[in-house]
Amino acid sequence: MSDDAGITSDEALKAEAKSLLLTSDVDMRIARDGRWYHEGEPINRMPLVRLFSTVLKRGDDGIFWLVTPVERAKIVVEDAPFTIVEMTNKGRGENQKISFRNNVDTWFDLDLGHPIRIEYKHENAAPSPYVLVREGLEGRILRSVYYQLIELADVQNNELGVWSNGKFHVLGSIE
Repeated sequence: MSDDAGITSDEALKAEAKSLLLTSDVDMRIARDGRWYHEGEPINRMPLVRLFSTVLKRGDDGIFWLVTPVERAKIVVEDAPFTIVEMTNKGRGENQKISFRNNVDTWFDLDLGHPIRIEYKHENAAPSPYVLVREGLEGRILRSVYYQLIELADVQNNELGVWSNGKFHVLGSIE
């Protein structure tokens, strides 16, 4: 069911719930290297960082928020909210399965729900590889992990990539 503006009841309820949240800015940021800071000081308690990471969301406008049932707080993310610090692989070729571990110790597979994206910040720049960790939140793949991926790469239709979970994930063109 939708109202005159074409908004469904579910969408209207979600919008109303979001508007009822207490919104605040906190002096919190996630640095490019994946470290979390509060009021300029590093947060060294990993269980606290893990907890914050579970309530981290990215809005449609690209703004990052810590969202609880009653409050949301805007935070700064310098690059990506996660860094990919380790990978494992099992099998070879089309039967290969690649798994990643991020800086908050969460493992996930490279698959359709977690695609790789390669960005070039400027012409002739080194590639900046990212992988989708969860909805709207990416992890920057550390250079050492990226080199491990390159070692596993195959060529398909003039594209360099890796197989994982039955899908070929493109890392770049060889042309």
